[in-house]
Amino acid sequence: MNIRVVVVDNSEELLVKLTGILKGMSEIELCGSFPEAIAAMQYIREHPVDLVFSDIVMPDISGITLASKLYELPDPPEVVLLSGIPGFSLEAFKIHVFSFIVKPYTRAQISKVIQSYKETRLSGEAADLQEG
Repeated sequence: MNIRVVVVDNSEELLVKLTGILKGMSEIELCGSFPEAIAAMQYIREHPVDLVFSDIVMPDISGITLASKLYELPDPPEVVLLSGIPGFSLEAFKIHVFSFIVKPYTRAQISKVIQSYKETRLSGEAADLQEG
């Protein structure tokens, strides 16, 4: 099962770090990495994506705004928000993001989110089969 992922972070260093972690995971199909939320949103509107990792504090629009707009799409991806400010977690969960990770993050934290996503997706597919 390939998980189509997009990464959004205005910090080039963190964008490179996270894309490197994700590229090392066999089940991940890294569809794109973007330094701006608006460019990522345009891409996601045109290409199916399963999971979006996004920084919260960015110059164009915040990761919270990005997540809110993505959740309005007909088939929205799940969103994982990343921030060095733990206080943003409350705001993130108000909009029902899939996960929130405090920076600096580790490979283990990213792997745990991916595993959780896989389990959630598999249980959702099983429920769909039972309903059908």
